[in-house]
Amino acid sequence: MSAKLSIITITYQAEKYLERTIQSVLAQGCRADIEYLIIDGASKDGTLSIIDQYREHINQFISEPDQGIYDAMNKGMKRATGDYLIFMNAGDSFADTHVVEMLLQAMEEKPDVIVGDALFVDLAGNPMGLRSEVTPHKIPAHLTWQSFQYGMVICHQSFIVKRSIAPLFDLHFRLSSDIDWEINCLKLSKKTTQLNSPICRYLMGGASVQNLKRSWQERYLVLKRHFGLWKTLWSHVKIILRGIQFAKQKGGKYW
Repeated sequence: MSAKLSIITITYQAEKYLERTIQSVLAQGCRADIEYLIIDGASKDGTLSIIDQYREHINQFISEPDQGIYDAMNKGMKRATGDYLIFMNAGDSFADTHVVEMLLQAMEEKPDVIVGDALFVDLAGNPMGLRSEVTPHKIPAHLTWQSFQYGMVICHQSFIVKRSIAPLFDLHFRLSSDIDWEINCLKLSKKTTQLNSPICRYLMGGASVQNLKRSWQERYLVLKRHFGLWKTLWSHVKIILRGIQFAKQKGGKYW
């Protein structure tokens, strides 16, 4: 019998943050209902030795070169056997020890997608606030793929999808393929469940934050793909104005 939930962790040179992610998964319990996969991109630091310490708790593990994070995430999806998928990458963790139990309860209604908020944390793991409160990205009352017209409203670590409808990530995008993927998942979703509790603790400072210009360029191309040229141009005018207003409210800071 396959697992109900596949938890996939993508790693590369992650010795500083990986252990908190693994421990977060193990703290969930529910071992009969989950499988845990770690997909490593041939790390050269201490990442593999950390994984070895927890090897008995990891259902599937590979370490090999890849074409970037989305290629690794595709590898994880191809190997997963669970009814549902969630990505909890190195440094990220579940919001608390009862999240998986909450997700399993939500799965009993057989939704295609389950979503929730994210708690931002700094490199030391200290909370910085809910994503919906500390950024302009509010979660709409009724989430659809059209909700992404003004950007990514759900962290992929708080986005759970039925494996049978999950497409692969588009490798043309190096930093914003997760927005494209979530939109595609929601286009296929006939039933989306939104939870009131945060699902993940999201580590700030990831690749998209470190490469903001390219991330924004890719986001524009993703939104243009789904919403068309003129609607996307108008959306970005609103995104810029919204960001300026939000930063002013926070004393000149966006994050």
